[in-house]
Amino acid sequence: MIIGVTGGIASGKSTVARAFAALGAPWVDADDVAREVVEPGEPALEEIAARYSRARVLNDDGTLNRRALREIVFADPAERRWLESVTHPRIRARLTEHLARLQATGAPYVLLVSPLLFESGQNEMTDRTLVIDVPEALQIERTAARDDVDDAQARAIVAAQMPRAERLARADDVLDNGGSEALMQRRVAELDLHFRQLATQQAADRITHPRGAS
Repeated sequence: MIIGVTGGIASGKSTVARAFAALGAPWVDADDVAREVVEPGEPALEEIAARYSRARVLNDDGTLNRRALREIVFADPAERRWLESVTHPRIRARLTEHLARLQATGAPYVLLVSPLLFESGQNEMTDRTLVIDVPEALQIERTAARDDVDDAQARAIVAAQMPRAERLARADDVLDNGGSEALMQRRVAELDLHFRQLATQQAADRITHPRGAS
């Protein structure tokens, strides 16, 4: 079973994923895969360099100049859509490969951690979705501290994401990560048990009602 894990910026998605991993649930991070597909030698990086010129978007060592590319695509929605058309299919294909390897380990469930789970349509790859939720005020505070930006910039980053209410409305499960680490660990343990039970039931259903059976 694949559980999609998402949440707004600074909600603690990776921290929660590591807590699940400690209980035996492997995970893949879509952000890591997004970086993989634009590494030197990757076709996506070559397409980006061809469109904007190597001098403009590549560093001296041939790696992607993320700041330069970010400035281009945030200034022009059409360029952002072009970049997504180049990277999103490759990210999805690579995620499928990673998830297949994780499922082959025999774990009852695996996690797909993605900040854009709903926006990118990656939730279609999952059986359930878990939203890591924190109050927006805490998001802003954490973002400002973590990314060394001022309060106004942090608010703008949060405002640019999917609204909190919409994210929560689309969730199958929610983990409130606005409290202590102990509370988070306790909720993760509860969800781990819940997901294991669901995975067992899902496996039993597939035996009883195999695909293709009339």
